[in-house]
Formats: sequence, C-alpha cells, structure tokens
Amino acid sequence: MVRTAPREHAKFWLDPDLNNLEALRATYLTHVFPPHAHEGFAIGVIEAGGQAFTYQRSSHLIMPAHSIAVINPGVVHTGCAATEEGWTYRMIYPGSEMLQRAASELSGTPRDIPFFPNPVIFDTDLMRRLLHLHITLEDVTTTGLERESRLLWTLAQLITRHADTPHPAQVIRQEPTYVDRIREYLSAHFAHPVTLDQLAQLVHISPFHLLRVFHRRVGLPPHAYVLQLRVEHAKTLLIQGMPIADVSAQVGFSDQSHLSRHFKRLVGVAPGQYHSRRS
Repeated sequence: MVRTAPREHAKFWLDPDLNNLEALRATYLTHVFPPHAHEGFAIGVIEAGGQAFTYQRSSHLIMPAHSIAVINPGVVHTGCAATEEGWTYRMIYPGSEMLQRAASELSGTPRDIPFFPNPVIFDTDLMRRLLHLHITLEDVTTTGLERESRLLWTLAQLITRHADTPHPAQVIRQEPTYVDRIREYLSAHFAHPVTLDQLAQLVHISPFHLLRVFHRRVGLPPHAYVLQLRVEHAKTLLIQGMPIADVSAQVGFSDQSHLSRHFKRLVGVAPGQYHSRRS
C-alpha cells in the first residue's frame, strides 16, 4: 500500500458574525514563519505533527498532537516544522478586546486583558473545546448563536485555567425568571437568527452569565435548545405532509441537508424515514 505524502495547504477566513474573527486551518511542511507578532491573540490546536518556534527569546515545541498554542499580543515569535511530516493545526486570532470582554464577563467586574505565561498548554478538555469550536466556525451551516456561544465559553475556560492571574467566576444565583423569559423568546423566534447579545439584552445580564444560568437550569446551551425546537417543529410539519425541503426552510435550517443532519442526530432516523411513517 502506497502512503500518500502530505501536502501543504491552508484555508483562511473571517467570521463577520464574530467581529471578523480570523481563523486558519493549515498543514505546513517546509514553510517557515519569520519573526513576527500579532496585534491580538493567536490560539490553536496542533492536530498532527509538531511545530518548533521561538517565543520571548526561548525555543519551544508544540507537540505531541493536540497540544494547545497560545501567543499573547505583541510578542515576537517564529514557526517551522518540528518533524519531517510538518504540522497540521487550527488557529483563531481573537482581538485583545475579545478576551478582555470574556475575562470581565467571567468575573462580573471590569478586568484587564488576560496574559498567558505558557505558550504551550496541555489540557485535554480545553483542547477538545477548542477543536470543536474551530470545526463549528468552519461549518457554514452553524448559527451565529452557536458560534458566539462556543467562542465565549471556550475563551472563558482558557482564561479560568491558564491566565497568570485568577479570574474567579461570579456566583450563580437561581434566577428562573431569566431562563423562562429566554425560553419564551426562543420558542417564538426559533426559526429566525438570534444572537447571544440579543438574549442577554432581553434579560439585562452579561452573555456569559446568561450561558451559565441557562445551561444550569435547562441542561442545554441556548443554541442547542433552538436546534431542539426546530427539530420538534419539523416533526409536526412532516406529519402534516409538508415536503422536507419546505420544512427545512419553515423551521429555520439553511437547507434540507442541514435539517437532515440534526434531525437524525436527535430523532434517530432521517426526515424521509420519519415522513414515511404516516402511511
């Protein structure tokens, strides 16, 4: 069996729903990054291989695979392959104000821009969150609510666990009226785009506090709750005989395949199979 050699490739994009957050997925073999710095943070996960780099005049390795890289703003660093196979990684480049906001919402008080003393972090749970976040950012069918929620929650976990100064989360108080109002709003607007900021403004609390309170009470984050509502309404329309393509548009999915993916994940069968049960 002939093993295909990896090739260099890179995909870069901006997310307009997240203040033009920059994201990169790439495999590099011979590419060498010269000394440079970023205005904001560079945060990512090594998926395969390893990267060697200099940072604050010290040499570092980001390996084995699934190690986390965190580069603070303004710090000059380099980058090159640490193995013959090069390295494959996923990176996001959030601005300093984005992490400052996450730190402030986490603590419930204004905070400075967090600083991360270690450029290489080994944290399996956080690595999975970062990887899932990046995959979500790359998927054009995901909602802005999901991308915003995952980004804020993941950054908050990074700050809590690995920033140089403690950022204790503010105490959660039982506030069922907040959750009830949000659930009522989502039930009335499940088929339309909804942002995390919109929900937070509705009940006058911070987006991060909203995520914590909602998840604690409901057991799901708001974006997952919306998907559940959409699938439940899709079931009703399918039973009534509406064509699957029309159902997907009616309940807020981007297309039929988007509906099918989430429908099968939650119901256990494809919409067509569920639809056929009428006869």
